[in-house]
Amino acid sequence: MTLVDLYAAHAATGKSPATLRTWIHRGELTRHGYDPRGRALIDLGEVEALIAAKAEPVSA
Repeated sequence: MTLVDLYAAHAATGKSPATLRTWIHRGELTRHGYDPRGRALIDLGEVEALIAAKAEPVSA
C-alpha cells in the first residue's frame, strides 16, 4: 500500500484532485486518514485499480 495525497495521486495518474475527492465521497475510494498538513491520504494502487475498472468496456 502506497499512501499519497490527492495531488501526488493526480501527478501519478492524471486524474484531477476534484475527481478523486468525488470518488472518496461516493465510497469508490477509501480515505486512509490525513497527512500532517491535513490532506486526505489514499492508496495509489486503489486509485490505479479504479481507473482501470472504469476504463473497461461495459458488456451488454
